[in-house]
Amino acid sequence: MRLLFLRNSEDSSRVRAGYAVGKKQGKAHVRNRGKRILREAFRRLSPWTTPGLSVVFSLKNKGLSSKAQDVYKDMARVFSKNGFLNKEWPGAVWE
Repeated sequence: MRLLFLRNSEDSSRVRAGYAVGKKQGKAHVRNRGKRILREAFRRLSPWTTPGLSVVFSLKNKGLSSKAQDVYKDMARVFSKNGFLNKEWPGAVWE
């Protein structure tokens, strides 16, 4: 997974997210599945993200064939590594 981020000074009360999967990575149904997985992973992490971010997520070819739980754990790892998660975050729990 790739993560591009920017601190947003205009609206610091929310997190803006974008999802990108390129045409070279597969047919439409494959790309749509990738975007759905990214949206769901971010939806589960969004209550604990620090506000004031603009984020763009992109999956690599390997991520398109992996499970949603793996993408979620990878996203959580990237977010915690960059300090985008609050201290109340319970950890990478998939329920």
